Amino acid sequence: MNEDTNMNGGEFADLARHAGIIPVVTIENGGDAVALARTLVQAGLPLIEITLRTQAGLDAIKAIAGEVPDAHVGAGTIRNPGQGRDAIAAGARFIVSPGVTDALLDAAASWPVPYLPGTATASEMMRVADRGITFMKLFPAEAIGGVSLLKSLAAPFPDLQFCPTGGITPDNAGRYLALPNVLCVGGSWMVPQAVIAARDWQQIGKLASAARHAANR
Repeated sequence: MNEDTNMNGGEFADLARHAGIIPVVTIENGGDAVALARTLVQAGLPLIEITLRTQAGLDAIKAIAGEVPDAHVGAGTIRNPGQGRDAIAAGARFIVSPGVTDALLDAAASWPVPYLPGTATASEMMRVADRGITFMKLFPAEAIGGVSLLKSLAAPFPDLQFCPTGGITPDNAGRYLALPNVLCVGGSWMVPQAVIAARDWQQIGKLASAARHAANR
C-alpha cells in the first residue's frame, strides 16, 4: 500500500493539516480550471479536489496537473476503480470517494497516490482502518451528526483522523477544525459554480483567502 495512505504520517495528511481546507470544485468548463487553480494556490489552498460530477472533470484535472505545478490536484466523487484509474492517468495526486467499497479498497492498495475514502458509520471506519488507512473522509458530515459525532468517535477511535465534508460552511468550519481528530475540512463555499462560470477570479480569491485565514490553527 502507498506509504501516504497508511497511518496518518505521510505527505498527504501533512498537506491536509497545513491547508486546513480542501476546496471541493465542480467545474463545467475545463478551460476555467487553470485560472481557478492558480487563484486557489495563490490564496493558500493548494489541495484542490475536482469532482467527477461533470464531463469536464478529467479535463480539468489534466490541465491543472500539467500547468499549475504548485497545485496538489485530486479527484473526487470516485465510485469505482475504473474512475480512479482514469483520474490518476489524468494527473490526480489523490483520490476521494463519497463512500467506500471493497473494490475501491482493493484497488487503492496498488494506486500510486493517496486514497481518502468516505465513511459515515463506525463499522465503515473499522473496515477502512483494517486496511491501514487512518485518515478518512466523513460524509455527509452535517447530516450524520457533525461535530457531536466526531467528538463521540474520538474515544473509541483515538488513532483515526478525518476530513469532514458535506454541509461545511464558513459558519461551522471553525468548530470542526477545533477538534483534535479533524485534520481538515472539505467544502465548496469558496468556489461557487456561478462565480466560476462568471470567471470572477478576484471574488474566488477573496473567498479562498478568507477561508484559509479562518483555517489557521
